[in-house]
Amino acid sequence: MDTPVDPGSEPEQTGHPVIALDQIHKHYAAGRLDVHALRGIDLRIEHGEFVSIMGPSGSGKTTLMEILGCLSAPSSGRYWLDGRAADQIDADGLARLRGEQIGFVFQSFNLLPRLTAVENVELPLSYRRVSRRERRRRGHAALERVGLAHRAEHHPTEISGGERQRVAIARALVNDPSLVLADEPTGNLDTRTGNDILDLLSGLNQTGATVVIVTHDPRIAGRAPRAVSIRDGVIERDERT
Repeated sequence: MDTPVDPGSEPEQTGHPVIALDQIHKHYAAGRLDVHALRGIDLRIEHGEFVSIMGPSGSGKTTLMEILGCLSAPSSGRYWLDGRAADQIDADGLARLRGEQIGFVFQSFNLLPRLTAVENVELPLSYRRVSRRERRRRGHAALERVGLAHRAEHHPTEISGGERQRVAIARALVNDPSLVLADEPTGNLDTRTGNDILDLLSGLNQTGATVVIVTHDPRIAGRAPRAVSIRDGVIERDERT
């Protein structure tokens, strides 16, 4: 494990990691039970890394991903994203941060069926009030980047599962985020298509994006140069290949 961040100070603004977690704990209520989902997570991920976070169901990996994406706040501990302390950013600032610096890829694709592929890709730009002409230009460019320029005007029901996931990845990339978070991105795909998606994520990483994949599958985790294993809310292993 890397040395944890000193909880009394933020990482330096030069050479800081894209992700720095210091003693992250997360509690939530499940009925009358208090679930301690994360138990003192220390983790650093540098700019340009490709990292898998692997663990069985109930290990805490999804909770950790939610915190990394600023979708949930830790119960205690500190999280710095690209040198900024997440707990010092208000709700509007977190929304802007998610829209501008983080690209999300979900297992279920989360595409709107009434919109075409390019319209789905454009959605993050519309929230930022980018002009319609610029949205369309960048939407087509993102689809071309994932090899789907020819599907721009098709609806999600008119394309395959692998193509839908590529649209989801294009949507994640349309804002040129510094961090791409992929939650079980191959879970609904056959093996061959899943491998294609992993190749695509690996290629994005090689062009400079920091990529973090959450998975329960050791085969998928093994595709990343660095694999973090989590169980019962703690990191068991942090290995580089």
